[in-house]
Amino acid sequence: MSPLPHLQLHGVGDLVRPGLRRNPRRAHLLVSTVLGKHLPTAPQVVLDAGNRLGDRVAATLAGTPAAVFGFAETATALGHNVADRISAPVYLHSTRRAVPGVVPAGRFEEGHSHATDHLLLPVPADLFDTDLPLVLVDDEISTGATALDAIAALHRRRPRDRYVIASLVDLRTPASRAATAAVATALGVTIDTVCLAAGSIDLPDGLIDAVAALPEPELNPIAPQRGRTARVELPWPATVPDGGRHGVPSADRDRFTIAAGAAAETLARALPTDRPALVIGHEELMYLPLRIAAILAEHGRTVRFQTTTRSPGYVADRSGYPLRRGFRFTAPELGESAPRYLYNAGWPDADPVVVLIIDPPADTPALTEPGGLVDVLTAAGTDVVVAALPGVDPAALRAARTAAPLTGPGFGSYAADEVAWLVQDLSAVRLEAPTIERERRIQSGAAHYAESLPVEYQPDAAYRALFDRALADSARRLALAVATVTELVLAERGTEIVLASLARAGTPIGILMRRWAGYRGHPVPHYTLSIVRDRGIDPVALDYLVRHHDPSSVVFVDGWTGKGAIARELTAALAGYRAAGGPAFDDDLAVLADPGYCVRTFGTRDDFLIASACLNSTVSGLVSRTVLNPQLIGPGEFHGAKFYPELAPDDVSNVLLDTVSAEFGAIAGQVPGAVAAVTAGDRTPTWTGWASVERVRTEYGIASVNFVKPGVGETTRVLLRRMPWRVLVREPNAPEHEHIRLLATTRGVPVEVVPDLAYSCMGLIKDVTE
Repeated sequence: MSPLPHLQLHGVGDLVRPGLRRNPRRAHLLVSTVLGKHLPTAPQVVLDAGNRLGDRVAATLAGTPAAVFGFAETATALGHNVADRISAPVYLHSTRRAVPGVVPAGRFEEGHSHATDHLLLPVPADLFDTDLPLVLVDDEISTGATALDAIAALHRRRPRDRYVIASLVDLRTPASRAATAAVATALGVTIDTVCLAAGSIDLPDGLIDAVAALPEPELNPIAPQRGRTARVELPWPATVPDGGRHGVPSADRDRFTIAAGAAAETLARALPTDRPALVIGHEELMYLPLRIAAILAEHGRTVRFQTTTRSPGYVADRSGYPLRRGFRFTAPELGESAPRYLYNAGWPDADPVVVLIIDPPADTPALTEPGGLVDVLTAAGTDVVVAALPGVDPAALRAARTAAPLTGPGFGSYAADEVAWLVQDLSAVRLEAPTIERERRIQSGAAHYAESLPVEYQPDAAYRALFDRALADSARRLALAVATVTELVLAERGTEIVLASLARAGTPIGILMRRWAGYRGHPVPHYTLSIVRDRGIDPVALDYLVRHHDPSSVVFVDGWTGKGAIARELTAALAGYRAAGGPAFDDDLAVLADPGYCVRTFGTRDDFLIASACLNSTVSGLVSRTVLNPQLIGPGEFHGAKFYPELAPDDVSNVLLDTVSAEFGAIAGQVPGAVAAVTAGDRTPTWTGWASVERVRTEYGIASVNFVKPGVGETTRVLLRRMPWRVLVREPNAPEHEHIRLLATTRGVPVEVVPDLAYSCMGLIKDVTE
């Protein structure tokens, strides 16, 4: 057996161990003991090393914020770790993987490497364009040439005054240090260097030739019995980066942590509880597998972490040598021809289950085909669990990161400071269809109601005059209900809240709640976003709220409850968002009126006229109901809506707001008593409204509860937008039904008196499929 050449390390022996590789440029390989690349390493050891390096970077920066850049493939996790530790505004790592649809923002080469080309793929392209100092993180610096090449490339794109080169070990010679100083002088910048340990390495003469003369290493061991395989699909939000390839802005840091926890929970359920686990990332995909491994370890499992690599190290099963066992396998990515490698994949006195975490480009049949990683590992007797991530769509990521709210007067007639619309403008798209045609498609299942819009019905002058009277008569009652529900929210959720109204019925109520909070000295931001029955809440809008606010501060607002379908939809949608790795939102829906007994936060439970229900867009900021049409709404994009500026002559949106707000002074003294009356009662939802809807559905032989719309607001909507069959009222001449009786007469809809009706009225939709 040929002796291995001896490499001598000075001062860094605790952090790296010398290895060999067949490479005509560089025959030695420094195997880190704390990086988790070639050696299975406890995840906390890896994280602790990154944290210590981050602390040294922070001390060097002395409080100055900085962007962080990591080098592929080895330092992608280390760089991410450092960025987290110093709370960097943005992190990006280079990549060797070209991504369809993403044009490189830059590139540089690594002279001594087996894979020289580094691509920069931030999404969007200017994500990393900042004047902040830049910290470049690598696992080890031998000459500093790679870092200097990167600085030159990045400086050409976006000049900065200061750079920091951070590494676990710094092995530069005096000549290399002088080269760093020369580059700094040439660029007119400051280049600092920090590391955990500095030293040198002595290489014997003729090392490259000596390694080339060594016998072929023994790779891909074969066991008497093949290991087993299993697969688990890990949850991951579509617009949360799963690594730094496309950049990680600080707003995504908490979302990444939450999503990693959800993925780890799913994985833990698929693993045996009586065996240790070796979590393996694939090449650049290091940090997420590391964090998942750390979470598993925190829950009491014995866990080690490492990743595959492109680096062809020399394997020899000899005491003291770091690369004792090796696997060479076919690159799973399509179009890749060079083999990939995995070393050791186990540790003494352990029989771990290998957890291979992969993303879609690597999730191909080549994994399990002969010569693939799963094949060679199971051939060695290893049990393998393939944990597949759904991946991040760069187009969706770009859309989500560039999404911005719409505001008036460019979109809608509400003032810009009253509400920000988390929707995209579909005003140029023809979405309206005749009511009967649209109703048939919806009821037959050919189309979802949210894929199109009804033609905006505009009532006649007599109805408009009735609206004016109704608003004048109910304004003070509306103001008291607004104040009551807002005070409940402020008392229970605090004053640092964010109002998120459910478009569009919730939008004017959210504005009024914002106005009352401001009247009481508590200015709060207000957004409106889309929720669609059977389709859920807009996750991109939730992503936006997460990026800009604490999710725990968000209060969802709607106008009223009918049978409670939207309250249930909100709860289910937020649970789904959380299960997919998103943060938790409070699903307690605040409404002006809760006649269905569906929520615990309300201004009243009376079924009374809310003037904003009496019209369509002309009382809702000239904005349509929201649209979710897959032909128009792509991944990472907000749901849509239309703006109808041509209806401005009939717009009473701000008339309603100003009329109700003008009553705040008059009702202010009544608010404490109204709040006390609500809090003194039992606020637990009983869903009595839903039960009454079921009774009506049965009595009238109606096929679906979706054809029964309870309450004044929902009945009005049926008459304005749908194909009404009949209207049920509890009292024949109730003043709050005057507009309903007028609409019913205009549309030829019978009105039936039902004295024991649970709601003051109900609208029944005609079944047009019969």
